[in-house]
Amino acid sequence: MKKILIVIDMQNDFIDAALGTPEAVKIVDAVKEKIRSYPVEDVIATMDTHTENYMNTQEGKYLPVPHCIKGTEGWKIRADIAELLDGAVIYEKPTFGSIQLAADLAKLSEKEEIELELIGLCTDICVVSNALLLKAAMPEVKISVDASCCAGVTPEKHLAALETMRSCQIQV
Repeated sequence: MKKILIVIDMQNDFIDAALGTPEAVKIVDAVKEKIRSYPVEDVIATMDTHTENYMNTQEGKYLPVPHCIKGTEGWKIRADIAELLDGAVIYEKPTFGSIQLAADLAKLSEKEEIELELIGLCTDICVVSNALLLKAAMPEVKISVDASCCAGVTPEKHLAALETMRSCQIQV
């Protein structure tokens, strides 16, 4: 059984910049500890990745805060976390969930038995989106989320997203 850690969007803009929250800052040490508990070859990360035309996109119209613009400081994974991800596979995604990540892991699951654990930001947007995409692509693969290594836009939305994932047979 290969256990894979998926680190969702631990980028500056979500931690302590454009869309940062005190809750996101509080999980940084737990996230680093969790990453250290896995061999780097079993760690995958995602990066929310937008372009300069973000404000003209559908997401930009609903969330009119430029963030994670490729190449900016806010787009980068927080430096102390990025160090731990050196050698990990990183997926840049233009929206909440990564269809490519789900497809690649579904192919891997056909070759070997895997288990997935998700951590990161934001619980109620990108974490839940990726968890549900992964569960839809691999209904028989055990998927879990470590709530202590996640933070939502608000504490209430964090809890609501965890409950949604529980309802969809994702272990929390």
